[in-house]
Amino acid sequence: MRSNRRLRWAAIPVAALMSVVLAGCTQDQLQGWLPTEPGTTNNVDSVIGLWVTSWIVLLIVGVITWGLTIWAIVVYRRRKGQTGLPAQLRYNMPIEIFYTIVPLILVLGFFAFTARDQAQIEAKYDNPDVTIQVFGKQWAWDFNYVDSDVYYAGVQGQADPADDNGNLVESELPVLYLPVGKQVHIQLESRDVIHSFWVIDFLYKKDMLPGKTNDMYVTPEREGTFSGKCAELCGEYHSMMLFNVKVVSQDEYDAYIQSLKDAGNTGQLGHEYDRNQNLPGIGQPAKEE
Repeated sequence: MRSNRRLRWAAIPVAALMSVVLAGCTQDQLQGWLPTEPGTTNNVDSVIGLWVTSWIVLLIVGVITWGLTIWAIVVYRRRKGQTGLPAQLRYNMPIEIFYTIVPLILVLGFFAFTARDQAQIEAKYDNPDVTIQVFGKQWAWDFNYVDSDVYYAGVQGQADPADDNGNLVESELPVLYLPVGKQVHIQLESRDVIHSFWVIDFLYKKDMLPGKTNDMYVTPEREGTFSGKCAELCGEYHSMMLFNVKVVSQDEYDAYIQSLKDAGNTGQLGHEYDRNQNLPGIGQPAKEE
């Protein structure tokens, strides 16, 4: 009788887990509610896989832990008429080894798969199809299309006077154009303070440090318009430091580059516009007063 009761209590967490699994999953659930779609870039699928697999492993650990906890509460609860403390157990070497080895395996596993995917994402393109230099500045963006020797100078996002919710005028946000299916090398720079370049759907962001160049390598694989923002608190109008990324066909990309040339945006916006002119590596000696 007691054995049957224990089995019923032990079956509760198992039944709950099976109900969730058998109920089926939407695409959002399958990718862990990440704000993107598979195949957006060459790196997105590996990030989704690492994220979802990690949560599955942790969920399994959680279900086992919750199940054992509930089982111990039910099986070893105080019965009517019992007094005093139950027999105390300690120094159970097999259990203590188990509690040590399993977390170690989990940590090493997470580290190994993270290092593998990070090495893949950070892999350098030896001969990229497109090189773009991005400058973060309070509170906007400058884009240098290095191969074509043209530039785009962005301005801070402007509040929409017709919107009571504080949204910005979408058409006035800086726009970065990328050709679909091409290897893109993005050089990340800062003109003043620390910023962070984050394209949300790319599942990737990287800091932009004054006086240092960071590199990002990505191949966009799906056309569309994707939101970007500064992901590092950089001052009063940080929330307005937004931009869009348009991934377009090669013909559309070439037409956009030509439009910059026609507008007279030839050349590059370099470090001469940086606010910090005496940082190491920018070629500007410190001035003595």
